[in-house]
Order: sequence, then structure tokens, then C-alpha cells
Amino acid sequence: AFVAPRGERGRCVAVPACEHVLVWDARRGEKVLVLKGLKQEVSCLRPSPDGLNLAVGYEDGSIRVFSLLSGEAAITFSGHKAAVTALQFDHLGGRLASGSKDTDVIVWDVINESGLYRLKGHKDAVTQVLFLKEKNLLVTSGKDTLVKWWDLDTQHCFKTLVGHRTEVWGMALISEEKRLITGSADSELRVWDITYIQEVEDPDEPESKKSKGSSPGAEENTEEDETLELDECPEERLVKCSKVGSIMREGRDRIVTLATDRTGKILACHGTDVVLEVFSVLSEEEIQKKLEKKMKKAKKKAKQNSEEEPESMGLSLQEEIQRVANIRASSKIKSFDLILSPKGELKIVLLLQNNIIELYNLNLSEQVPQPVRASRITIGGHRSDVRTLAFSSDNIAILSAAAESVKIWNRSTLQCIRTMDCEYALCSLFVPGDRQVIVGTKTGKLQLYDLASGSLMEARDAHDGAVWSIALSPDQRGFVTGGADQCVKFWEFELVKDESSVQKRLSMKHVRVLQLDEDVLCVRYSPNQKLLAVSLLDCTVKIFYVDTLKFFLSLYGHKLPVLCMDISYDGALIATGSADRNVKIWGLDFGDCHRSLFAHDDSVMYLQFVAKSHLFFTAGKDSKIKQWDADKFEHIQTLEGHHQEVWCLALSPNGDYVVSASHDKSLRLWERTREPLVLEEEREMQREAEYEESVAKEEQPVVAGEAQGETGLAGRKTMETIKAAERIMEAVELYREETAKLQEHKAVCKAAGKEVPFPVNPILRAYGNITPSAYVLEVFKKVKSSELEESLLVLPFSYVPDVLRLFNEYIRLGSDVELLCRALLFLLKIHFGQITSNHMLVTVIENLRKTTISRVSEARDVLGFNMAGLQFLKREIEAKDEVTFFADATDRFEEKRRKRKKKEKMVLAVL
Repeated sequence: AFVAPRGERGRCVAVPACEHVLVWDARRGEKVLVLKGLKQEVSCLRPSPDGLNLAVGYEDGSIRVFSLLSGEAAITFSGHKAAVTALQFDHLGGRLASGSKDTDVIVWDVINESGLYRLKGHKDAVTQVLFLKEKNLLVTSGKDTLVKWWDLDTQHCFKTLVGHRTEVWGMALISEEKRLITGSADSELRVWDITYIQEVEDPDEPESKKSKGSSPGAEENTEEDETLELDECPEERLVKCSKVGSIMREGRDRIVTLATDRTGKILACHGTDVVLEVFSVLSEEEIQKKLEKKMKKAKKKAKQNSEEEPESMGLSLQEEIQRVANIRASSKIKSFDLILSPKGELKIVLLLQNNIIELYNLNLSEQVPQPVRASRITIGGHRSDVRTLAFSSDNIAILSAAAESVKIWNRSTLQCIRTMDCEYALCSLFVPGDRQVIVGTKTGKLQLYDLASGSLMEARDAHDGAVWSIALSPDQRGFVTGGADQCVKFWEFELVKDESSVQKRLSMKHVRVLQLDEDVLCVRYSPNQKLLAVSLLDCTVKIFYVDTLKFFLSLYGHKLPVLCMDISYDGALIATGSADRNVKIWGLDFGDCHRSLFAHDDSVMYLQFVAKSHLFFTAGKDSKIKQWDADKFEHIQTLEGHHQEVWCLALSPNGDYVVSASHDKSLRLWERTREPLVLEEEREMQREAEYEESVAKEEQPVVAGEAQGETGLAGRKTMETIKAAERIMEAVELYREETAKLQEHKAVCKAAGKEVPFPVNPILRAYGNITPSAYVLEVFKKVKSSELEESLLVLPFSYVPDVLRLFNEYIRLGSDVELLCRALLFLLKIHFGQITSNHMLVTVIENLRKTTISRVSEARDVLGFNMAGLQFLKREIEAKDEVTFFADATDRFEEKRRKRKKKEKMVLAVL
């Protein structure tokens, strides 16, 4: 999405990167800002109309609104149970509508930082939400093939478009919101005309007739033109929506994104391929001009052929919505955004499937507009999944290799310092000395690169199949490779004379080969170089003597092939990780299995021991990295951060760093802290996290008097709302205790006949010796606006009478009237039955009625006065601006006249 943190539109682009959002300067290719997320992956972005805020939707259903000036998350909304799929601000930026995979649409109040209401009606994930500027309406589309129209005044769905045969993947409003375009799973863009019908109410007509289809919009639903019948609706305002026709796209697959620019003049869409199709929508004046031209031509033709002149003509849909250009990107398009500058230049930014951002310019004033690629951002990052990682011996450099390139990263600065093209890499290592690296590829080659020049020094055909594993020998004189051709090959480093230069260069010499019966998946040396462990496709691990290549042990017990293994620094243990999700720890002396651990929820992809210890790390396809103790057979900790399968990891030689690579396109660096790890605490934290997850999955509490229809409360029960309710309960209890103590104290003083010092509660002292009732108000003020209703919903009724009495006290004093009235009305709504049947609360409610009405009207008066004052100031400023504008023009005119006279004088002097 294009954002404008510095006020300049079309320069900065916001892009999600796993859980964070990065803002890039597209012109300079620099990272301007990082909007830090928590743990969940970003699923949706939407900048506010003023370009200063960015709403970000996440996979867990939460929404955070970031300020682009400070980079901080100002507001958090929790309402959805599944990933947020659509976000939209209204034209002022005061409301935000969100659609989700949980089929709900929620409208949020951005200014008050709270949820307004939830709209239920879709049967599948919501794909797009749109506000209408003129009317207080919302249009939503979903994967359930429906487009729904919601009246936000009454919060109900008054119309459903059912003209689609498949999922509606995208929607856009054009022609000043008089047309709706929908895109679904075929190559048609369906165009619908929107007409707002004002019903004329006849006083003699009965109500029942009025609400039925007496309006011109209530037509029969015919299959042919797919015009849709309006629902029976007792509203004055109805919308008629009829299908005009279709525009054909060139793509044959489903729409992925369909959007217009802010002005609605340009429409663009793309499917699951590399082409972005751009259309231009004609305005009313342009349509009139075109019609006049067409009429002139037709009249001319009629005169020539002596026919009757045509009375009226219309433009076809293809003439009103014209194809401008097709932009072909370098890879599949994932998403796009576009912005039309006042000069008529269209800027389009594309996010591609292979992790590239491309920026295109399109000059619409040209006869045939041609897209020009202005810039692309490819810095850092691979174009495909990283399949192998390695650390240099000095712990400073990290090697990562993918299907197209090998990159060397500086660990401390996290910058990429070398990029070298390669074939599909599967395994790698740093040559001793850290000046060269060796990469084993899918085609069976070994590629040797020089890091200083970044060039390929040598490529050898090592195996007839993929090179699955490579291991450096402990004496550092050579290495061993295992491949899909059922061979284990031994190599030595040697210096050979280069024809081009006098100096010798490093090369690899093939020494021996060990032929086996199955494909080799992994090879590892023991630290004393006496034994070689080889993992085979038949689910066993065979141990051989290195010097004679004689068979020593077979480790069998895994149900699926062993994908990774490692031998401890003392050669006593070997740990094997398999596709059966288990890790087995064996003794290398007799080949006995010490323990089998259920390690991950999916295949174990990588395993490595920490230097000089019996601790080891495993990486799994369940997106987790875990640390284990091979002596006590305990799980120590889990490193959570990746969102998808972790392919590989590498430990630094000193054991202080772990680097991991995943299918979520990220490399993550983990650092060992000096903080001691207490296993009991870790288990406790794990249990807490599980409890929080279970709370979020619980059924939402039913609100008394709330009809279970198509609307509901915006928020949902989370750990935060429960904690907020607990804080309110604790504050009320403290208030009760302190009030009771105070009365006791007064009685004691009365009996003693003198003043006795009253002990102040330490909590109240911390707040600056405030009264207990003021403390309860402080706690209420600290509850997040978006969580207030849900917190009150969890609050037991036994606390409500005290809260109501306190509210009466606060409102009478005129403090935080707006917040307290909101909480008060919500409590009255949910506990209506119990409050009205409680005689003790009659006087409280009566007092509240008087105080609230007077205080609220006072607050409204203040607001009204302030609004009038601001409007007056605005008019003053505008008037001043007009005066200065004209004064400015007069000055300029005088200046020009002076210059002209001066010039004339000079010319005369020369003559």
C-alpha cells in the first residue's frame, strides 16, 4: 500500500514482512520505518484517507492502527476469531470496517478506539468491504458468492446480490459510487448500476403496503438480466442494483485483487498470473463529449446515405470503461496499489510472489500509454526458500543458500555482504579459513566460491543425483558428501596451479567412495574421525569405520527416514531426527537407544548439538525450534517466531547464536542471553499460554436482551478483558474494605474522644493518597476503550450496585462523563432485569437519571460552543487567506510592471 509518512504521496510503500510491516522509500530503495508486530503474521493492510495512519490486520484476527509519524501502534482492536481479510476506512477516517475468515464484519470507531457493532450474515470468509460516502451504507462481498448491503443506521442487511455463480473475490465502486464492479472466479468483471430510490410516502396508504414492493425498485427477479428483487424493507431509502453487463479480462483464472485509485478514475485487477490489467473509467463530462461526437458522426452518415437521423444514442460499457494497458511483472503478482498524480501520471506498485517490490509509471496523456518500470526493491532476501545455512568458524559470517543464489551475511549488522548466483542449493559449508564456501546442489554438483571476489572458482559433478548432505572432516583436510545416487564420497582439499595466474588456488580432489544399497540422506563424522554415520532411505542409520570403511553398527527404530542427525563433541552420543516426528538419542559405543522423544508435530528437519555440551537444537515443519538436554532427556525451551516450516538451522561454533531459515521467507537470528533459565518457570509460562489460548476459543457470553440476529457486540472475550474485569473487581473490593475501615476508625475516634491517625492503604499511597472511590475511577480510566464492554460483560452482578453508586458520585462531580455514561448504559442494558427488581437500587437509579441528564447536556453545550468557535476561526482564516492571495497577486503585478519599465529605459539608453 502507498503511504505518505512525510506528506509526499507515491514515494513510500508499506509492505508486510511476516509479523512486521516495513515502509520502503521506493525511489531510493531504503527502509524508512519498521512497524513492529507481536507474534502473528500480517494478513491485511489499509492506509487511512489522510495517509498518516496505517491499519494492519493479523492472522489471529486482531487489528492494530499504527501512526506513521511515530511508528507506534496507537490502537488495538480484538474482535475476530480468524485472520482479517479486508479492511476499509470511511472517507473521513473516523470508522474502520473489517472483514474476516470467521465470516463476520465489524465496524470500529477509530476516534473513540472502540468497537461499534458486529454484522453477521456471510456464510464464508469476507473478501472486501466498502463504505458509501453519500449514504450511511456498507457493501461487503464474500466467498459465499454473495454481495450484501448493510444499513449502518439500523445495522441490518437490507439487500443481497445473488447474481454470482462462484466466490466474489473483489469489488470496487466507480463513477461517483453509481456503479459497482465485482470480480469472481471467472474472467468476467460484472458491472452493476446503483440507483438510490427515495420513496414518496402516501399518508393514506397503509403501513403494510408501504413497506412492500411499492417502490420502482421492487421488480421481478428475472434470470436473463440478473436484476435483483429488493428485500421487503420498511425504509425510506432503498437501493436498486441492476446488472449492466460485463467487461472481459484477459486472465482466465480467479481475481486476486480488484481496486481503484482514490479518485475512482482508474480500475486495475490481476489474477494468479504475472499480468496486471489497467482500465480507465470515463467521467460524466467525458461520456457527454463522446456521445456528442458519436451523434455528429451518425448524423453525417445518415445524411450521406439519406437515411433518417438517429434520435438518441448510448455508449457501450466497453467505451465507458476502456482498457489502458497491461503491465507484465517479472513474477506472479501477490498484491498491488495505485495512485494517480494530478499531472495524469499513474504510479503502480506491485508486490510479487518471489519477494520483490516493483514500481511502474504509466503516462495516461500519451496516445498509447506504455508502462515504464521506475524501480524495484530486491535488497537482502532470497527469491525462494533458503534450504541450507552455515556459520563461519569466527562466528561472524553466515551463509544462506536457496534455489537461485548464495548470500553471505554479517551477523552483527545483519547486512548482506555478498550475493553469488548458484544452482538449487541443498547443503553447504565454509572451507577452513573462511575464505571459500562449498555448496552442494540438487543436480549433483559441488560448487566452490571465493568470497573475496564473489566468483565461482570451480564446479564438479560429484553425484548422479542430489547432494543431500556435506560434512567437514574434524582434521579439516577434507570433507564427505552423501547423495541420492546411493554413494558416500570422500574429498580432500588441494592447491592446484591456475593457468591464468601464478598463484595456486584451492581445489577439491575425490579420494574414495562408499557404495550403499539406499539413497544417502545425511552424513556425519565423529569428532575423533574414527567413525562415519550415514542415514539411509530405509529408515536406518549405519555407522562405518572411516579408515577401512567396514560396517560397525546399525541404528534402527525410526518408522520413517532419518532426515538429520548429529554426534556430540565427545563422541559418546548420536541424536537422530526423523520424518516420524521423533528424535532418538543413541550411545555410539554399543548403538543402544537411550531415549525416544516426541519432538515436533511434523517432520524433524534439522538437528545440531551445541558445542562442548550435550544440549541440542531441533527444527521442525511445525514452525518451531526446540532445545533439548540429551543427558536428562528433557525439553528445555521452544523458540517461537517462524510462521511456517523451518527448513534448516545453524549454530555458531561458540554456541552463542542460532540462525534459522523458514518457508515464511525469513531468516531469524537467535542470541543466547546471560539470563539463567529455570525449567519450572518455562513450564509455568507454557501452561499460562495454553490457558490463554483456551480462553480465546471459549464461547462468547450471551448478552441478556440481545437478539441473536445479524448484529452483535464488536469485541470478544480475551485474556486482556478478563484481566481488566479482575482489576475492576479488586478496586471495588478495596473500596469496600477501606470504607468499612473508615467507619470503624470514626467509631474508635468517637469512643476515644480524640483523633487517631488513620493508616493509609499502600496502593492508595502509591497513587498519591487518593480516596478509595477515586482509585476505582482510575482503574476504569485505564481499561482500554476497545475492551470496556467485554470487561463489564465478565464483571459479576454482585459488584454492579457498588459501581452504580460510585458512578453517581463521579457524574455529579462532572468527571469523565462520556466514559462513565458509556459504561453505565452498557451495565443497565446487560443487567436490566436484576437492577429493576432490586428495591435497594431504585433511589440510585433515580439519582443517576437526574445527574446524567444534566451533566450530559452540559457536556453537549460545551462541545457545541467549541464547534461554533472553531468554525468561526476557520472562516476568519479563510477570509484572511483570500485577502493575502489577492494582495499577493497585486504585488506580483506591480513587480512585473517595474521590470518592464526598467527594460524599456535600458533599450532607450542603448538607442
